[in-house]
Amino acid sequence: MSDTDSDVYDVVVVGGGIVGCAIARALAGTNLSVLLLEARDDVGDGTSKANTALLHTGFDATPGTLESRLVARGYDLLGDYAEQTGIPVERTGALLVAWTDEERDALPGLKDKAERNGYRHCEIVTAHEVYRRVPDLGAGALAGLTVPGESIICTWTTNLALATDAVQRGARLLRGARVTGVVANGHNTLQTTRGDVHGRWVINAAGLGADYLDAEFGHHRFTVTPRRGELLVFDKLTRPMVPLIVLAVPSSRGKGVLVSPTIYGNVMVGPTSENLEDRTATGTSEEGFDFLLSKGRALMPSLFDDEITATYAGLRAAIDRDDYLIDVDPQARYVLVGGIRSTGLTSGMAIAEYLMGLLADAGLDVTERADLPAPPRMPNIGEAGVRPYQDADRIASDPEYGRIVCFCERVTAGEIRDAFQSSIPPADLDGLRRRTRVMNGRCQGFYCGANTRTLLDARGEVR
Repeated sequence: MSDTDSDVYDVVVVGGGIVGCAIARALAGTNLSVLLLEARDDVGDGTSKANTALLHTGFDATPGTLESRLVARGYDLLGDYAEQTGIPVERTGALLVAWTDEERDALPGLKDKAERNGYRHCEIVTAHEVYRRVPDLGAGALAGLTVPGESIICTWTTNLALATDAVQRGARLLRGARVTGVVANGHNTLQTTRGDVHGRWVINAAGLGADYLDAEFGHHRFTVTPRRGELLVFDKLTRPMVPLIVLAVPSSRGKGVLVSPTIYGNVMVGPTSENLEDRTATGTSEEGFDFLLSKGRALMPSLFDDEITATYAGLRAAIDRDDYLIDVDPQARYVLVGGIRSTGLTSGMAIAEYLMGLLADAGLDVTERADLPAPPRMPNIGEAGVRPYQDADRIASDPEYGRIVCFCERVTAGEIRDAFQSSIPPADLDGLRRRTRVMNGRCQGFYCGANTRTLLDARGEVR
């Protein structure tokens, strides 16, 4: 560690997922000194990297909760931020499909719930309209509820944009720094795997580890339960079959699974929902695969005649309450941001905005600076926009954007070079995948993996 590493930061944010990066970005827009700690080797490498990647309207949140309020606000904030930064978004809309009398009878209540959440654009439609919108659905649908504002978004680019913005605003990012202990000595000293760091305030956005860090500050108010969600990813040839997000109607049998297009041109089916004890168990399971096959075939049988490109699993940080747990301890100068679950993708920027108000009430000066840099413009890795290999002018000015490295995903040498030269370069192959889509296609790196590994090794592991 250098001499400057021993300085006391005004705020240390623990957790480099979407919520932590959104908070660090907001704080870095003030005159406060900010340190962002991430336990893994890259931002967005935990819960934030593996989810259903939906930009939620908040239509189905529990009315009156903090989550409902922040998801609705975050939908607007992130939508605007995506336009500024180039985060890929497709405004596909969603359709809840009722397959039983119980589910059909639930539709008016769901429409009313959406309106109580401030979302007034849902419409109950007939079975005929359901099949007009999604012709490849299986037989037996009785009715549907439209949610035109639901969208798909790139969760990888969202996380990286917020982190990049934080760094360019002046925050310091320290990766591979897992917190192992906390000592209060006039300020807060965080003992990490990369040495001690010091902060006057500490923001706990540690996701799956939030309860452990909370205990270091003397609290025992919740326990994180890792909830595994497994998903199937289908080949890009199936995308025309799924023009919008198909959601299940919650019933006595549970929430069911969704069928959704992805920003990368694939189709996704899932997730499962399984409470575990192991907070590292991101492997898929035979039981999860069988569950998704049975549920998915009932929704859209013809989809399962096509190829499954990949399966993956993510862990959500579930807690024993039905709302976010955000609390400020002014005496300890400590803030807990826990229990955010999968809606944190949409609500992250609103959580940061809400937290800034709480910190101001606690006496911290969070006045925004006048000299903020423009938001970063992120590389486009979504199919809805023009990719570098399709841009003749760009290739003419730099032939590296015309040299394909990953043929499944059409990733070019120029994009990989740019990733290594970015403000937050990748430290490993997974990080490079999240920045470019390399090795994310049908062959899963069989063709391009060795070459990509060579490119990574030539630049070394960067932290």
